[in-house]
Amino acid sequence: MTDKYRVRVLNHISAGGLKRLPWDRFAVSADVEDPHAILVRSADLHDMEISESLLAVGRAGSGTNNIPIPSMSARGVPVFNAPGANANAVKELVVAGMLLAARNIDDALKYLETVDPDDPELDHKIEAGKKAFAGYELANHTLGVVGLGKIGCLVADSAIKLGMQVIGYDPEITVDSAWSLPATVKKANSLSEVLKHSNFLTLHVPLVAATRGMIDAGGIAQMKPGSVVLNFSRGGVVEETAILEALESGQLSRYVCDFPNPQLAHQPKVILLPHLGASTREAEENCAVMVAEQVRDYLLDGTIRNSVNFPDVILPRESRFRVAIANANVPNMVGGISHEMAAASLNIATMTNKSRKDLAYTLVDVDSEVPDSVIKAIGAIDGVLMVRYLPLTN
Repeated sequence: MTDKYRVRVLNHISAGGLKRLPWDRFAVSADVEDPHAILVRSADLHDMEISESLLAVGRAGSGTNNIPIPSMSARGVPVFNAPGANANAVKELVVAGMLLAARNIDDALKYLETVDPDDPELDHKIEAGKKAFAGYELANHTLGVVGLGKIGCLVADSAIKLGMQVIGYDPEITVDSAWSLPATVKKANSLSEVLKHSNFLTLHVPLVAATRGMIDAGGIAQMKPGSVVLNFSRGGVVEETAILEALESGQLSRYVCDFPNPQLAHQPKVILLPHLGASTREAEENCAVMVAEQVRDYLLDGTIRNSVNFPDVILPRESRFRVAIANANVPNMVGGISHEMAAASLNIATMTNKSRKDLAYTLVDVDSEVPDSVIKAIGAIDGVLMVRYLPLTN
């Protein structure tokens, strides 16, 4: 391939990430036309006109609610994200949120703003006023962690080091996360079990149909009176009306949320942050580097890592000539691909095919140049969504 891959950048993406896209193979800008890839942070792609040229989307973060994944999947376009790249930043903010709630720091700061610094009785008034903000220590309290991915595991580890008891729940915990989870974390068998035992509850799950409104009035009623809920997942995973009612009744003492909206604004006992979870220099750099490398490797070599809609597929090259096929997960797909190559007298050096729910992905290395007619024939197979020819150029 002699032409450069065109990459459109819709938000500020760290320069450290963009450097992973070598200038001799990629044209990167905010206004490139007919992009082969889009790099995005918060921009909403749902109502955006997507060019037919698009081959990949890279989200420099973990959540992908701003990307129309079903329509991308239907076109055979993988959507990449950066799971874990911002995990330390979110972990630190969760710990800060627990401290803000336990020590009444937000109310104490607001109180100091009302004090006249020139008042000759300043010291006396501060000493008298601080009694209203006496809090409690985190040690010996129980933290419930819902969602034991990279962030949840780091939060659990930090809480243990602060002297807290930790109980965790994740019905879809991965092997890697299980290995990362501190041995002293109690594993719950249900969300209800976590709610009943927690003084603090922190949420680290994606916003999907199964998690929308998962913390509702019934669940909150199971919690210990005066508990604290921390939401650094997405606003929709809690029922905010139920949260506010529980704060008013005293069932909850605080709600710490990184997703402000009009319903929560200026509510007593609600600590709102302006979506700061991943807003550190380090996290932005890590996310940008991770997703840029994934998009680069997919465009150049067909490799898929950390796609939210396609399986991970990594195949070391055994020849200069590679074909990448995104397809529906239907029977005899590999047979159909092999048949078209055999009909053209092409010898397959190596092949891999993996599936993820309704989608599958195939990489094939062959020993000689692949004619356009073969690429077209594979593309015409029922169920094939996208086919790309990826010969090495040097």
